[in-house]
Amino acid sequence: MTTPPVREDAVPLAPAPERGYRWLRQLELLVGPLRSAPVTLGLLVALWVIGAATDSLRARPPHHLLVNVGVGIPTLQAGHWWTPVTSLFWCTGVVAYVVASLLLVLIGPQAERRLGTPRAAGVLVGGQVAGTLLGTAVVRLGVAAGSAWTEDIKDQIAVGPTPGIFALAMVLSFRLTTLWQRRTQLLALLVPLVMVLYVGYLASVQRLCGALVGLLVGAVLYGRPGDLRLRRTSHNEARVLVALCVAASAIGPLVASVYKNASGPFNNLAGLYFSQAPTGEDVRVACETSAMECARAHSTQHFFNSPGLLMGILIPLLLFVLAEGLRRGLRLAWWITVLAQVGWISLVGWAVKDDFTGSDRADPTSYVLQIYGEALLLPVLILMLLMLTQDRFDLRLPRRAVIRLGAVIGGAFLLACAAYVGVGWLLRDQYEPRATLGRLLKGLPSEFLPPAYNDLLPSYPVTTGGATRVLEDYCGVLFWAVALVGLLVAFRRPWVHADAAAGARARALLERHGGSTLSFLSTWDGNHYWFDAEGEAAVAYRVFATVALTTGDPFGEPGACGRAVAGFAAFCDARGWTPCFYSVTPGVRGEAEALGWRSVQVAEDTVVALPELAFTGKKWQDIRTSLNRAGKEGITAEWWSWGSAPLVIRDQIRSISEEWVSDKGLPEMGFTLGGLEELDDPAVRVLVAVDGDRTVHGLTSWMPVYRDGEPVGWTLDFMRRRSEGFRGVMEFLIASAALGFKEEGALFLSLSGAPLARADDGDPANVLQRLLDWMGRTLEPVYGFRSLLAFKAKFQPEYRPLYMVYPDPAALANITRAIGKAYLPHLTPGQGVRLMRRMST
Repeated sequence: MTTPPVREDAVPLAPAPERGYRWLRQLELLVGPLRSAPVTLGLLVALWVIGAATDSLRARPPHHLLVNVGVGIPTLQAGHWWTPVTSLFWCTGVVAYVVASLLLVLIGPQAERRLGTPRAAGVLVGGQVAGTLLGTAVVRLGVAAGSAWTEDIKDQIAVGPTPGIFALAMVLSFRLTTLWQRRTQLLALLVPLVMVLYVGYLASVQRLCGALVGLLVGAVLYGRPGDLRLRRTSHNEARVLVALCVAASAIGPLVASVYKNASGPFNNLAGLYFSQAPTGEDVRVACETSAMECARAHSTQHFFNSPGLLMGILIPLLLFVLAEGLRRGLRLAWWITVLAQVGWISLVGWAVKDDFTGSDRADPTSYVLQIYGEALLLPVLILMLLMLTQDRFDLRLPRRAVIRLGAVIGGAFLLACAAYVGVGWLLRDQYEPRATLGRLLKGLPSEFLPPAYNDLLPSYPVTTGGATRVLEDYCGVLFWAVALVGLLVAFRRPWVHADAAAGARARALLERHGGSTLSFLSTWDGNHYWFDAEGEAAVAYRVFATVALTTGDPFGEPGACGRAVAGFAAFCDARGWTPCFYSVTPGVRGEAEALGWRSVQVAEDTVVALPELAFTGKKWQDIRTSLNRAGKEGITAEWWSWGSAPLVIRDQIRSISEEWVSDKGLPEMGFTLGGLEELDDPAVRVLVAVDGDRTVHGLTSWMPVYRDGEPVGWTLDFMRRRSEGFRGVMEFLIASAALGFKEEGALFLSLSGAPLARADDGDPANVLQRLLDWMGRTLEPVYGFRSLLAFKAKFQPEYRPLYMVYPDPAALANITRAIGKAYLPHLTPGQGVRLMRRMST
């Protein structure tokens, strides 16, 4: 790889005090884009002003207004041709206003920037008109075809700008990268489709039609050949898309449950996904049927007033957990999801058979298909999708992990069964009818299924006493809590196998060929290693949840290092990880950007050339002063390796480090910042400042930078000074190290990079860069990274930027968490509270 460019004219950014109020800055990030989006801002203001003026914020517009501004079959038949346009300026209550406003703020400014304001306005209005008209026409055709669902909504009148917003999102997607185009199109279709299938309102149909119109218009305006064809996706992206579909199948019934009179075609058996408590009317009808049914209704009503009510959303929770496993590409999650869909299909099939044989209608076949056919469609489609993509889910948990998971879930199941049957038999008088062992065994499935399934089970004993009600309320809930948490932990835990032989192999490769100034960090504990097929290049990485975070540049044979970025990316993609190269040089940045990745500067390497180094002239005055004062006070610099240093020196070093940690109230940072453990390496050299009494005033550690098997440079890592010691000890130690390395023939000395600190090169910073700069200023009182960079300026270094490169902006939140975990892996809750307090002061 090429040598990174040097910016000799850069000036370190000095710590700057925070100005203004934090909430004002956050508001600026939200409102700022609206300044350049007049259409978005105008519609946003119009929505709320008109809604307030017409008393439409609390609920839908008054009926006399709705029939004149809303669009639907009744208004169009009445000749109100203007309603497709006027429906843009009203919503159906405050929740709808908030949702529409959020969608508008999210999509509108981006669309105006990428499409242009006139075209964005045209798409928004045109999509609203076409979407509402087409959606209304679909409902009218459904009524003509005899669809019971469309018959229920034929008299509805809809308002709201969401058909136009979804159309705008679809057109915008064609101006985005391939990754975001696919995701935007999937979400813009999936969200309204789920609403249609489960809620079934006219507005839902219009939103879906608006999205389809936008898809067509976007393809015409900006599409390329093949844009509307299914294109091959990476393993990781395919898993994400399948997981979204499975999650959507769980969200639909939950969303429908908050709507009154939801009548979507898939909502017939939604209660089997989402159980609801029996109403007073349900209890009254049950009590009129029989004493047994009355007892069961009261028992179920009590169940929903206990922690057992969580069983009502068991199926959606299970699907959400399985969606996470599918996102990771795990075969176990795929099998469980397949079994869940097959079980649902079998359950509906059993209900179909029971209704078909018991129906006295003239045409039972059409009746059964009308009731159950639509409910069967979704699980069949999900099952087909899983079968078509099964080769994407090929990652297997380690055998020990599967055994451990099976033991945990199986043990919880056996304990729950033993408690329900065993304790229930001991308390058999607290059941109606009186429980027997056989009846308890028959009633056992009811403990592990949602309440909505009780009617499908054989008669089971109903609890009448307090102790047995505790069993009924908690046995199933506790089992499923253990099972779901166990599955989620197993799915999210990064199963990476550390290999000591791989570490030795990577180190030999590093010493033979060399790497960047930070490549020696790859030898630290906690790293895992990827090697290319020829074994000529390696990448050190750590896995946090789903993010594979590298430690510096790839290293090895120079020609192979350039290919290592793409190779490691493919390695991560096959495992469902998001790769992130952290603290890399511009050479790696260039290789990553050639793959379409993004980058942001995260640190600044400071390099001092040694061959011509001389501490002469005014700019070196501070350094000469420190050297002279150290000589007058009898302080000398001594080279040691950690293993050979006297015990008294090592004890003092530990004491100084503990003093620093105690003063901060926070743990030492890791990842690219070494600690005491990293000193214990024969290749690391430790320079200690001691006085005549053998008191250690400070120390620095230096890591080798190899070329052709020999160190040609040294990188600063560990720095500590005694709080009451010699004030200029750091300047003294670094200057002494520079002179010593120069005498040995070293070419350069790197003062390493300070995280979240960079030199000001005068280039405009993007939003992410400004956010990182803000984080650097916020953390300054705690860790002083920017002060450290300013301190290094005393040595007149060359500033070389270090970058973070990543493939997917959507993963930035996970990447941020991974970096935080890497730097502070042992942060306790108490330390976290102290960190937030110090950041806010």
